[in-house]
This record gives sequence, C-alpha cells and structure tokens, in this order.
Amino acid sequence: MSQHSVTGANPVVAGQEAEQYLARISTAPEERGEDLREVARVVFPANRDLDSLPLYVDGPINLSGPSSAGSEAMGHPDDILSRRSVRIRPGRRVSFGSYFNAFPASYWRRWTVAEKVVLRVRTAGSGSLLVYRSNARGVSQRVEDRRVEGGQSSEFELTLAPFGDGGWYWFDLIADESGMELVEAAWLVPTAGRATGRVTLGITTFNRPDYCVNTIRTIAAAEGLDEVLDELIIVDQGNKLVSDEPDFPEAQAAMGGRLRMIRQGNLGGSGGFARNMYEVVEGRPGADGTEKSDYVLILDDDILLETEGVLRAVAFADMCRTPSIVGGHMFDMYNKPLLNAYAEVVNPYRFAWGPIEDLGGVDFAERGLRSRPKLHRRWDADYNGWWMCLIPRVVLEDVGLSLPVFIKWDDSEYSLRAREAGYPTISLPGAAVWHVSWADKDDAVDWQAYFHERNRLIAALLHSPYAKGGRMLRESLTTDTKHVVSMQYYAARAVLLAIQDVMAGPDRLHEVLPTRMPEIRAMKDEYTDARIVKDPAAFPPVRRSKPPKSQSGPRKPSKAALVPWAVRTVLKQTVKPVRELSREHPEASVAHMDSAWYALASLDSAVVSNADGTGASWYQRDPQQVRALVAESIRLHTELFGRWEALAQQYREALPRITSPEAWARTFAANSPAPRD
Repeated sequence: MSQHSVTGANPVVAGQEAEQYLARISTAPEERGEDLREVARVVFPANRDLDSLPLYVDGPINLSGPSSAGSEAMGHPDDILSRRSVRIRPGRRVSFGSYFNAFPASYWRRWTVAEKVVLRVRTAGSGSLLVYRSNARGVSQRVEDRRVEGGQSSEFELTLAPFGDGGWYWFDLIADESGMELVEAAWLVPTAGRATGRVTLGITTFNRPDYCVNTIRTIAAAEGLDEVLDELIIVDQGNKLVSDEPDFPEAQAAMGGRLRMIRQGNLGGSGGFARNMYEVVEGRPGADGTEKSDYVLILDDDILLETEGVLRAVAFADMCRTPSIVGGHMFDMYNKPLLNAYAEVVNPYRFAWGPIEDLGGVDFAERGLRSRPKLHRRWDADYNGWWMCLIPRVVLEDVGLSLPVFIKWDDSEYSLRAREAGYPTISLPGAAVWHVSWADKDDAVDWQAYFHERNRLIAALLHSPYAKGGRMLRESLTTDTKHVVSMQYYAARAVLLAIQDVMAGPDRLHEVLPTRMPEIRAMKDEYTDARIVKDPAAFPPVRRSKPPKSQSGPRKPSKAALVPWAVRTVLKQTVKPVRELSREHPEASVAHMDSAWYALASLDSAVVSNADGTGASWYQRDPQQVRALVAESIRLHTELFGRWEALAQQYREALPRITSPEAWARTFAANSPAPRD
C-alpha cells in the first residue's frame, strides 16, 4: 500500500523515518494487533430489485440534470450475483459511491471515537480498483488506485481527520476485457475496546398483519443480525392480529425463539412504542437474572426494511462518544429511490418540523450521491422519525419513555427532550426503510388534525425557548382560519378541541389516550366535508351560475396582502349569502393537489378528492358555522396566549411523571386488547 492511501494526514518524513512509516502503514491492521469491526458491508438490493438499484450503485456523475443512476452502470439484473456480490462486465465502470454503499465519513468523524476506517475489497478477475473521497463541498478526490488480478483481497487504511464538516469515502471498479466480480466489500473501524451492543427491535401495529409478517420474515432471513439481535417485539393493538395470518407460524419459527408478541388496547403509536421502550427498560427474565438490551430500535409496521441499516445503526451507536439516538432515513415505498428527508429539524420560533431546506424529496433515480454536492456536507438533525430510530436504554432510563399523545410529535418531542439532557440525535446515512409517503395521506384535514394541533402545542409548551411560544400561536390561529375558509369545518373543530384539551393540563393525557381518537373520528358524521364517498357518480354534476374569470384559478396572496385578504375573505364568508345553485350542484371538482386554501375560499361548494384518490367529499360553505368557528377560535387562542407561561410550567413539571415507566405500566394494565375481528 502506498503512503497516499492515508489522505491528508501523512507526516513529512525522510530517510529512515519514511521507510519506517511506510512499513507501518503497509502492514495489515490485523497484523498490527488491531481489533477491527465491520460497521458497513457493501450490499445490493434483495431480490434483484431494480427499482431501488440507484441507492446501491451510482451512475454517471451529472451535476446539471437527471441521469439514469444505477441502471446505466449495471449491465443486467443478472449482474447482481448475491446480496454482497456483483458482476462488472468487460470494459464497464461501476461506482459504489451510492447512498447505501459509500461510507459517511463525516458522521463517523463528528460523533464517534473512530479516527480511521479500513476498506476491505475482495475481487475476482482483472481490472482497476479506485478509492475516492469527497469534502463538504462535494468535490471528489482520488485517494488510491490499484490493479487487481485473479482472486485478490485489497485493503486500504483511510484517515477520518479531514472530514470535520462533511465528506464520504467510496470506491469504483473498472473491468478489463475479461470482466471481473466484486465478491464482497466492507468498511471497518478499530473497536477501541467497545463491546458489541445488543438490540431489541420494536414494532407497534394496528391492523397491518401482512406487513408485519413480511418484516418478521425479512429480519429472520437477514445475514448477520443474530450477532446483535436480542429479540423482536411486536405490540399488536388491533383486532386483525398478526398471529392470525396464515404465514405467521412459519415466520415465527424462522425467528428461532426471538419473536415476542404483546397484545394491548389501541394506544396509538406513542402507546405502542412506549410499550417497546418499557420492555427494554424492565428487561426480561434470563437464566442468570434479568437481561436487558442495550438499545431499542423502533420500526413502523408498514415498512420495507433494509436490514443492513440495523447493523449499521447498532455499530454506530456502539462507537458514539456519548449515548446517542441514531435514526434511519425514510424512502418512498412506491417510488423507491425517493428520499423524503435527509435531515429534519424543528424551527424553534415557529415550532414547526420538517426537512432542512433542499433536503426533502431527494430523488436518487435522477442524480446519484456523487452528483449531489449538498449531501456531502454533514447535516445535524434535531429529531428522527420513529419509522426507524434506535434509542439507547440509558437514555430511556434517564429521560423517560414517550409522551402519551397517541400520534404526532412523539418522536420529535423525545429527541428535543433527550438533547436537553445531553443526548444528541443523528440521522445516519446508509440506514433506512421504505414507507408509504405522506403525500398519500390526508392527515392535515382528517381526524389527525386534532393530534397535529394538540401535540405541537404540548411540545412547544415543553421546549419552546421563546415567550408565548414564539410564532406558534399566530400560526395556530392562521391554520385554523385556513380550515374555516376552505370549508374544512371538521378539521377546524378538531383544532379547537385540541386547544381545549391542552388547556385542561397534562394529567389527563394518559386518561384520554385510548378514547380521544375514536371520539374525534365519530364527529365525522356531523360534517359533509369529512364524509368520503367512493363512487364519483354519487355527486351531482358541476354547475356554476357565473364561470370563474380566470381558468388558472385564484392566486395565493402575498405575505403583505395576506392579512387584508383574510379579513375580506372571512367577512365575505360570514355575511355573504350562499349561492342557491351551490347547494344542489358543486361549483367545482377539485383535485387533491389543487385544493389549496386560497382556491377553496373562493367557492361556495366543491367536490374535493382525497389524497390517495379513493374517494371525494362535498365541501359546502356554511356562514353560520364560519361565524361560530371563527369566534370560538379567537376566544380560545386569546385564552391560551394569556395562560401560556403557567401552562408551560405545569407541563414541564409533569413531564417526568407522565413519561415514567410506572405511569405507562398503569396505562398498559388499564387497556385490554380489542376482541379479534
């Protein structure tokens, strides 16, 4: 190995010192007595899934526009020989500078005790092996190149020193005229005396038994998981049970005794995941006493799991300087190369969550990792979604379990709470699941609108650094007003109920956990905008006495014009009579993607399709409801504004109590499982 294989850290040496240095770094790490651990194996799609191939193999570098990442680099699906090996056809160049197979050096440099990484590559056939690195600006630099022939193992020792702000390592293979194979490759780091941690995988489910059985099978078949897996716990809160699936017995047997099924009443995601946390904190009886996992790794029920990410998350957490929450990313299940968010943060002034600007909706089918300079900078997250999130047991023991809030904001609040106690959250590239996209859900206008509002307010009361929650209350009033002028009266009423429940204080959260969701859902019958009709022919034809002046529809008001626009619109909707024809015929048929609040506000009625395209609702303007909802909204927001400081103190004092294992144990015991369907 030449001295250039250690980038950016070679000393200036001469004569005998240079010879000694070259001899030292040319010796394999195992010959120097170093204990190395595989922390990321180079892998390829299960079942030769070409849809996800761009995440494993990178295509040509293209900084200006789309390219066929992955598929152009590989000659044929048959070139994927196994989960760890591929064929490179004669004359082809294949880059493994991809999302799943490049090494996120800057994350290891920032958060772990590792100072270097070792790349091991085993090849067959003849060609060239090239090692690259990038910096935080995404500029690539060749680190090493080597000719390989026959069956050969190559090893490269690579420093992590220059990766303070960003950068990756990866390698390419170029086949000679006879072709070559990548037999296997892996990234390894010195263990620094760190032991391998043990993990409990925790899934909570409600009536998604088929997804869960598929996940059980995936975990049972995964190579290498036995080394870190204590058990898989599935908390089944539904009435269509996982254990009743025809394929369940086979999947259970494949787990070899490492699957535990727990049934309880429907306490939502926060209640199910809290149960997973609780079981890890309490431990389980073993031959020599109570045994406890080092980590719980939370997984959603409706996912496809890349099991290599589990190994990577555990290895990363084992090497972190301080106990850390290690999250995985979420790709779109129906558009597999699309990453929903690379790193997510909470805006402390608005107290709104979301991806960092330009780091949402990253489509690796258009351009691969090497063509995206922004992804080469290290991005630090405030929280990670609980579709895949590893939490050390010591964090659970220190800061408690989940908030009892059913769904929404439980994951982000937990990371904010942990950070205040000194435990960071890292969204780790190369660890991920595929999940149904949020774009296919109506959670902003259905029963979940209640939980969006209530739980965001609770999180702000607990963690906002600003007086009165910063801009939180102003945005809350704006959101509710948008619902009202959009004829979304069900969602508007749900928001107001959420505010009332927040002002009722924290001690009722456990009590209402199993009941609030069915109560909110039962309100749907009172509102035409909440009733989903599956048959498009069930609605009368669209008619309007006067056609709109513009075919493009209303435009969104500017920030400067928003307040005057809102005043005029609310006055019009509260005073102006409804056009009679709109009661018999909808004035427009509005696609979900076009159902913006400023567009709906101009109509007296409309048939609006839902997010997944399975049905539609008839929105109808009702001045009486508008008047009542607007008046109630102003009253409640004014009261909440006046009580903010007292409520914040009340919630913060109650937080350790309501998130304790003891409080959750009482809630688990009080909520019996639902009868089988």
